[in-house]
Amino acid sequence: QSALHLEKPPSRIECYDISTLQGTNTVGSMVVFVKGAPAKAAYKRFKIRGKGSQGAPDDFASMREMLRRRFRRLVEPDAEADPGKRNDNGEWRIMPDLVIVDGGKGQLGIAVEVLEEFGLTGQIPIVGLAKREEEVFRPHATDPLWLKRGSQALFLVQRIRDEAHRFAITYHRNLRGKAQTKSLLDEVKGIGPARRKALLTYFNGDIEKIRAATLEDLMAVPGMNRKSAAAIKEYL
Repeated sequence: QSALHLEKPPSRIECYDISTLQGTNTVGSMVVFVKGAPAKAAYKRFKIRGKGSQGAPDDFASMREMLRRRFRRLVEPDAEADPGKRNDNGEWRIMPDLVIVDGGKGQLGIAVEVLEEFGLTGQIPIVGLAKREEEVFRPHATDPLWLKRGSQALFLVQRIRDEAHRFAITYHRNLRGKAQTKSLLDEVKGIGPARRKALLTYFNGDIEKIRAATLEDLMAVPGMNRKSAAAIKEYL
């Protein structure tokens, strides 16, 4: 509280991070810590759909999209949850006591603009945490803040930032693995969209599980016959 000049102790802290690889499968993560401990049931992940996911990586556009999707759900009770994402368990409606964005002045500036857009200026404290030298940037402050080395405050914000990074990276790897699996299955003769989808669902998108499956395992997949199962075994 004192280190970041907050009016009250931040019970609920939300941290946001972006992960991408050459502009593909760009994803965002939101992790939540409550009273210094991770509240994993409240974590959210975002598949970036707009400018940040097309062509050259654009962290600013990706951060803007993620934050807009999150805070729209805070101020608009009827906003729909993303199809296929975790059920809306009310976490969207909870106001954070502190928001941390992974990045420097640029990412912080985007976050400030999003809060202004939804009429939340002054209601939610927000900071940017730069990777280099762990600089903490605050809105309207020219110089960054350095938290004391070895302090509990520095340890906590680093832990939260690292958890957001881990969660984003894990989601990104999962999407990339599913995309690679889908690409491989596209090459198998006799495996059309319906069978490919059934395989991915049955084996949780894991190509290694499909490779290790017996002929009988593959034939247990809905819509699969012996000929198609044999084609998969031969190709993989």
